[in-house]
Amino acid sequence: MNKSELIKRMSEKLDQLSNRDVDLAVHTLIEIMSDSLASGERIEIRGFGTFSNHFRKPRTVRNPKTGEVGIHKPGKFVPHFKPGKELRRRVDESRQREDTPAGMGDSGYSAPEGAPAFNS
Repeated sequence: MNKSELIKRMSEKLDQLSNRDVDLAVHTLIEIMSDSLASGERIEIRGFGTFSNHFRKPRTVRNPKTGEVGIHKPGKFVPHFKPGKELRRRVDESRQREDTPAGMGDSGYSAPEGAPAFNS
């Protein structure tokens, strides 16, 4: 789902609001959340999840195009999302209801033909 699909679904559910009002609400919500994360704040929405910033340590990388090794990449903060218990439960339940393809176990993995199968 992208932002325009979210606005469309919300407009359909909230028929008392105009599409313009829903569009403004979604854009305002995203702007406020983005500003909060940019200023280092943590956002917690009970039942849904937590948005926070994680620090990626500086490291040495390789340029895949030239093969040059030893390029220094500085540390940086990146946004991180951790789903809440309720969201994890709902996603898990919806995935369990779906039929698994034939020959696929709970893990969704089946060994190639002729290879030994390991059951855990």
